[in-house]
Amino acid sequence: MHNNFSQAMAFRHACKLFDETKKIDDESIRYILEIGRTSPSSFGLEGWKFLVITNQALKEQLRPTCWNQPQITSCSHLVVLLAEIEGARVQSGKPKAQLARRGMDETKLQGYVDLYAKHLKETLATDETTYAWTARQTYIAAANMMTGAAFIGIDSCPIEGFEKERVEEILNLDPQKWQVALLLPFGYRVDEQSAQLRLPFDDVVEFID
Repeated sequence: MHNNFSQAMAFRHACKLFDETKKIDDESIRYILEIGRTSPSSFGLEGWKFLVITNQALKEQLRPTCWNQPQITSCSHLVVLLAEIEGARVQSGKPKAQLARRGMDETKLQGYVDLYAKHLKETLATDETTYAWTARQTYIAAANMMTGAAFIGIDSCPIEGFEKERVEEILNLDPQKWQVALLLPFGYRVDEQSAQLRLPFDDVVEFID
């Protein structure tokens, strides 16, 4: 079966250079960001924030801290995905507020909060371990945004090659609250896509009956 979703997956690739003369319209970028916003997250925490950069001077400033990759400056919109730190912890009040949206009574709600605290006790013990957990959540949103973009003919390229502390400094972030997980530029390709290379299905998938 070949449908629109599989076509989007075939279209998507890590675009290495974007056409600087083509800009994404407001409706399309909001569509992509909305897909990220509505993505699933563990416990429904939504421990992410998306910084959308179109300012060319700021992109130029960021590029040297991102291994000088041309995607940073040639893209139409540079989305920086932030992973939440302080807000992920029970004492911040956010986990309880997020869980309370389910409309449960106070006793049941507190039970869920206690479960959250117990289950993630070690995970949220330090900024480093908290980041490791919340950054993983941002990748769910990033993957959905990339596929959503491909669905409407927009290219992207996930970037992990960056100097984290320098990027956070340039963006004036408080690392106790937010830390950079990855950078995700969007735009339109200059070059034709190269052939997609993937391992065979049977090398990747194993059915356990």
